[in-house]
Formats: sequence, C-alpha cells, structure tokens
Amino acid sequence: MPKSELHTFHIPVMGLGFTIDTPLKVARFGISSVISIVEDNLVEQMRKFYCEKYNEEYIPITQDNINRRALRITGYLNLLNRIVKKQMEVLKAESFEEGNEIVKYFELLPTESPIKKQYFLMLDTNQIVAKKNLQEQLRSSIVAGDIDVNIMTKGDKINYASDGTPLSLEYTNSSGALRGFALSDLSSSVIFSAGLNPRLYTYCESFPDFYPDEKGALKKKIVLKVSDFRSAMVQGKFFAKKGLWISEFRIESGLNCGGHAFATDGILMGPILHDFLTKRKELRDELVNTCMDALLKTGKQNFLQPPQFKVTAQGGIGTANENSFLFDHYQVDGTGWASPFLLVPEVTNVDEETLNKLSTARKEDYYLSQASPLGVPFHNFRNSSSDILRKERIEKGRPGSPCYKKFMAFNTEFTKDTICTASREYQNLKIKEINEKNLSHESYENEIQNVGLKECLCEGLAAGALLKNNITPLHDLNAVAVCPGPNLAYFSGIFSLREMVDHIYGRKNILNSEKRSNMFVNELVLYIEQWKAEFSKNVHEITEKQTKRLSEFKNNMLEGIAYYKNLIPTMKLETDDYLNNFKNELCYFEALILGIPIPVPVAV
Repeated sequence: MPKSELHTFHIPVMGLGFTIDTPLKVARFGISSVISIVEDNLVEQMRKFYCEKYNEEYIPITQDNINRRALRITGYLNLLNRIVKKQMEVLKAESFEEGNEIVKYFELLPTESPIKKQYFLMLDTNQIVAKKNLQEQLRSSIVAGDIDVNIMTKGDKINYASDGTPLSLEYTNSSGALRGFALSDLSSSVIFSAGLNPRLYTYCESFPDFYPDEKGALKKKIVLKVSDFRSAMVQGKFFAKKGLWISEFRIESGLNCGGHAFATDGILMGPILHDFLTKRKELRDELVNTCMDALLKTGKQNFLQPPQFKVTAQGGIGTANENSFLFDHYQVDGTGWASPFLLVPEVTNVDEETLNKLSTARKEDYYLSQASPLGVPFHNFRNSSSDILRKERIEKGRPGSPCYKKFMAFNTEFTKDTICTASREYQNLKIKEINEKNLSHESYENEIQNVGLKECLCEGLAAGALLKNNITPLHDLNAVAVCPGPNLAYFSGIFSLREMVDHIYGRKNILNSEKRSNMFVNELVLYIEQWKAEFSKNVHEITEKQTKRLSEFKNNMLEGIAYYKNLIPTMKLETDDYLNNFKNELCYFEALILGIPIPVPVAV
C-alpha cells in the first residue's frame, strides 16, 4: 500500500440519491466521495433541505428557467462546499479528546500513513510543550476529502422549451450538469462514465477551470471511468488533442459492480489491470505529448511540468488483502468501495425499510436485470419496494410508471417525441403491438414479460434520499429502487463508518459467513453467466457474426484464467488453503467453459 498521508480509497457514486450528500458525512474526515448530478429535481430538493438545516437563505430555481439544471447544480455544489468548510473549521478547533471528531479523523487514517504515525507519536508524548507542538502540526495537516461529481454520458437527452421546440445542445441533460459543476466553486473532479460522448467532451473546452492556471494547476479535473486500456487511450487522446488532461483513469469491473453493468467481451479485470501496469508509461507519454502540444498551439497556459495521472480500481473488492494486492501488484493509486457503504447509515441515504432488507439479504437476492430503460444490464435487488410496485401495477392491469422526469426518455418506436420504455404510455403501446402479432403462447408470454421488466429509475433511485431525510417525494412516488453490486452478498448487518473503514484497512473483518471466492473468481463467474445468457438469446437464429463474438468471449475468459493461474505465486498475503481453493476454482471454471461448444451459425 502506498505511503499516502490520507485515505487510499474513495466512495464511488451510487444511484441518484444514495451518495447525493455523502460529502457532508465523510469529507471532513479526509474521505473523497462522488455524487450524481443528473437528477436536478433531487438536487434542488436537497439544496432546500440543507439551506433550511444550516440556516441559509433558500431561493428556489424553478422549472420554467431553461438553465435550471446548471443553476441548481452550481447552487447545491457551492452549498456543500461552504458546509464542508465550516465543518473543517469546527473539527480543526477541537481538542484531542476521545469522542471528538478531530480524534476520529486521525484514527480512521490507514495505519501506514505518515500522519497517523505522527498522531501516535503525539499520543505517546508526555512533555506538554512537545505534545502541543505536535498537535498543531497535526491540525495543519488536516484536509477535507474531495466533493467529486459523476455524469453518465449515455443519459444525455435533448430537452425542449414549453412550446415544444428543441433547446440548443448546451441545455441537454449532460451539458447542463457539466456546466453546473464547471461554474461551481469546487476544486475537484468530474467523473465521466458509460463511454465516449464526443459532443459532451468537446463542451469541456468552454470552461477555463479544466485548463492549467498560471501555476500549471487544474482547479477542475477530469476523470474517466474505463473498462479497458484501449478505451483509456482512445478517450484520453480525444481530450488531449483539445489540451484537456485526464487526471485519473478509474478502472471498474465490467460486471462485478453496482448500477449499470458495461461488460467487456469476456476480458477480465486482472488482465485489464495488467495492461495498465505494463503500458502506463506508453499511455502517459502519448497523452502528455499530445496535450502539451495542443496547449502550445492554442496559446493557452501550459503545464509547468509534464502532468501525471492516477490509476484506480473498483468493483467487487471485499477484503483488505484484495485491496492491498491491487496496490502492491498492480501499483494502483487508489481503490473504490461502493456497495458495502449502503449498510453504513451515517454515510449513505438508504431508507429504513430498504436498509433492513439489505442487511439480512441472501446471495440470490442480488441479480443482473433488464430493468433499466437505457437497455443496459442493471444490477438489481429482489423485493425492493420499487420491484414490488412494478409487479403490483402489472397485476392490476396497469403496467408501467407515470413518467414525470423523463431523464431516460429516448424511445421513438411509437411516438414522435421520445418516451421512456418504463413509462405506462410506452408499455401500453408495446403490449398493444404484441397483441396484434400472431405469436405462439410461449413467445407471447416472453415478450409481454420483457416489456414489464423496466423500472422507473428516475424516481426509484432518488426516493431513498428523500425518505431518509423526511422530504416529501413529488407526486407521492416513494418506492425505492436500489442497485448494489453482487459483492454486497458477503456483508450482512448495519455498520458504522469506523467499522467499514477498519475493514478496508484490515483492522477488522466484517464479512458474513457466506463462502466467498477471490474477487477475480467472482467476476469470472459473472462473465460465464453473461456468456451463457448470450447463447440463450441467439440459440435459434445465431449468425456467423454472433458465433465469432461468442468465440472471442470464450477465448478471452480462458486467457484470463491462464493469467490468474500464473498470478497465484504473487499473492503473498493469502494462506496456502486460500490459494489452493483459488487454483481449484479456476480449473473447475476452465473445464466448464471448455465443455460448452459454440453454436453453429444458422444457414440463411
């Protein structure tokens, strides 16, 4: 693990509302976290809530303002920034007495931190003047965690004026969100997830904070969430050609994560991390040369020194040993821990009903669904109140949701204007079309069932934050959707921030008794299930192109298994029994994959 003076993990974005105010709960302890700024209605509700809580004047930004998304986001982010600064002032002024937050700040730090060691030295010092001097040094070392934001590039919907005319591109969902962040007082990062969006990325050029200042520093940083090295190179060069620097590549497991799952074609996380380890210099050299040349040509302020970027990893990490292995072997600069924090009420917004269900859930309660209107596989939780409501509506003959927010309204299958596939309007139209087809009973049932799988995530992923804070949801829609990664199956109970941080750093073990394989094996199992699902979708009419893809998927998994077998001797922190089990599981799944033949293409 690196000799970092602060925390070596961050808390990634979760849903729309689960981390919407997490910075107010962890930033003062030096922990960075990420909030979603896609849902500006929720952002505005939370801004009103915290203005009232901290006795700040609240001036509403209403729906009739075409720039409302950016204004709401800027206002909320500035409010969070002010509150965290006040929290830091209070914390720094506290005495070093048990129970005070200044003590909690240092106790939460990783044991290897130089500041933590200085803290222990202060505790062991009895001489009054020396102790006071050490305490003042410790106070001066205290810094807040970052308030970072996430923008999902696929959710970039064009918006319309009240008369139905389309607004200019600067008012799309993602552009408005980006502008809201870029014009805020924050000095932090925007994380772009879900793939390359050329128009949105180009819009970054409009904001000086993304370029170096006279000291060569960046006030606003760009972070890319990527699935593999090629994606990092392609997207990184896109930005670099505009003189924009990528400050971090955030590698996330394609399937062993929460929320939307952007699977690779069977390329596993270990080999992907290996690519970044061995090609990191190649990537940096390419991006540095391109970026600094672009700044020089445009006459903009350049970096005084060639800039660096971080490489971090997230998705399915469950033990301190796994966390340490990512640092020691792959030399990552940080890790992300998301879903386990859903069980930490002092960190995330999970309503009491959902929290109790998650804290006692079983492995089979977590599954990869087709619930997202975006058409991307979505990690889901059985028997959430949103899932129950979806089923009740179907049983009552009223499938689908009322669609007020329209953040995921992209479908024009039946209408001129875009509508959402989870909406009642779309599902009624789709069911009518299915009824008019001459389908077999089995095909009819399958198509009807697929229509009803879609959930309203705009409301569901925001409702938890409202219920947790006793804020009345708009339109009385209070069913909660929750999207934990499958790794949460190995955590049961409700935990404090201290307990979760101690688990991450190996000072405590809070895993339940469920048998848990290594994170790389857990991801492999998910990919095998995804691969087999591809078979079932195409088994009756598979084409040569699909056969080729399934073969590549298979070969990528087998190459990943071979890579992991060679990795075993490097896992110095694990026991012999653990490593033998790891090897046996790899052999078992290798035989399983080899035993499944690729279907033969159907002749046309």
